[in-house]
Amino acid sequence: MSKHRFIVKHRGSLAAVAAVSAVAVGVGVMASAGAAEPQNSAKAPVRKVVVRTTFSPVSEVAGAKAVTYNSALVPEGARVQVKEELRRDGGTRIELSVRDLVPNRVYGVHVHTKPCGALPTDAGPHYQNQVDPTQPSVDPAYANRLNEIWLDLATNKDGSDRSMAIVAWQFRAGGARSVVLHEMGTAMHPGHAGTAGARLACVNVPFE
Repeated sequence: MSKHRFIVKHRGSLAAVAAVSAVAVGVGVMASAGAAEPQNSAKAPVRKVVVRTTFSPVSEVAGAKAVTYNSALVPEGARVQVKEELRRDGGTRIELSVRDLVPNRVYGVHVHTKPCGALPTDAGPHYQNQVDPTQPSVDPAYANRLNEIWLDLATNKDGSDRSMAIVAWQFRAGGARSVVLHEMGTAMHPGHAGTAGARLACVNVPFE
């Protein structure tokens, strides 16, 4: 039984989508207003992963944290940061921020299953919590904001933006390895769900 939640946050705007399949059980936080936490209890630290880097030419993929396959749309030297936070409630928070991309432009962005490679396709498909038995996945029952990590961007006049996704699940060990930027915003309709055009750039992230 699980609770699903997704949030995308841009500068100056906040959009939230929530779908609840059941009331979560087993949460170790007292709900009553006057409840006091035992003095000897210690909360486990929130685990985090942070990658902060710039996009390198694809010729340097062997040693680069991030590469661009299209320097006209994702310039070499553009800055990117990805943060992963594993939440105590069993969920995951991913935050993406970029600078120096093309101004006033929309980019589709998703977490993918494999590391960046010399070819855009080397990063594999989108990571899915519940894997679509039919691949490539374009069924909105699987290719959606609750079952994948979508981090679409809409840059400002300086080519900067930030987005955030929160989901109620965590990655399978070794199952997610990169963030890929695409040439357009992510589609949601049947037969095209999850698609966002050509892969422009890739960031290696050792997601936990």
